[in-house]
Amino acid sequence: MIDFLADAVAATELWHLVVAGIATFVGGFMRGFVGFGGALISILVVSLLIGPRAAVAIAAISGIPAMFQLLPAAIKRSERQFVIPFGLATLLSAPLGTMVLISLDQVVMKMAIATFVLLMVVNLWRGWSLSAGGGTTGSVAAGAISGFIQGAGGIGGPPAVTMALSRPGTPQTQRANTIGAVSGLNICALGPLWYFGLFTPQVILFACLMTPTYSVGTWLGSRYFATGGQEHFRSSALILLAIIGAVTLAISTKDYVTG
Repeated sequence: MIDFLADAVAATELWHLVVAGIATFVGGFMRGFVGFGGALISILVVSLLIGPRAAVAIAAISGIPAMFQLLPAAIKRSERQFVIPFGLATLLSAPLGTMVLISLDQVVMKMAIATFVLLMVVNLWRGWSLSAGGGTTGSVAAGAISGFIQGAGGIGGPPAVTMALSRPGTPQTQRANTIGAVSGLNICALGPLWYFGLFTPQVILFACLMTPTYSVGTWLGSRYFATGGQEHFRSSALILLAIIGAVTLAISTKDYVTG
């Protein structure tokens, strides 16, 4: 076991770990502050380093501690009539998305992830929302779409966030709904990823190395939310997501054309 760990660490370039660690920390901060965004940052960056399949699996593992950090407070403020139908729908659709993940070309998946992120950033920036919160039908539809995208690319958060923000309520309630929905996405993705063999020893090791920085970022993000700077950070986060999405799309498109 010790020999395997040494070989796995040696096979991973140091700058990969540094870049992935920074991206994971920023993602954790976003997750703790606005309730989502951790996977968006980490998967977009880590997928460029080691591929989208491994990146999705790493994000799923490293995000587990964040759920325990955020859920206790979120459960008290979230709306069950939104979170429960949403969560049940994700359980059904996530396996279908994971089947797409293992069957698509890696470069095509990078392009799809980056394009989707850019589209959702534009929608969130413009304040797009569903009227009247969407009701139960809207919650189920959003859960199905989010679960499929979560399984396919590990980034089902934006549709969930769009639905959560479309519901009336205080920022605390909206954030709690977001945390509940995103936590449901994380949970439902674990089974399919394991079933299709994406939790390799190398992935587990890489995720364990990234988890501490993600957890620290999550804690700092939660603290920052408590200080009342949400509106300023939202703008900064969307700008950062747009930059990363554009860079990822440009690089993956180049690889697709030249490949």
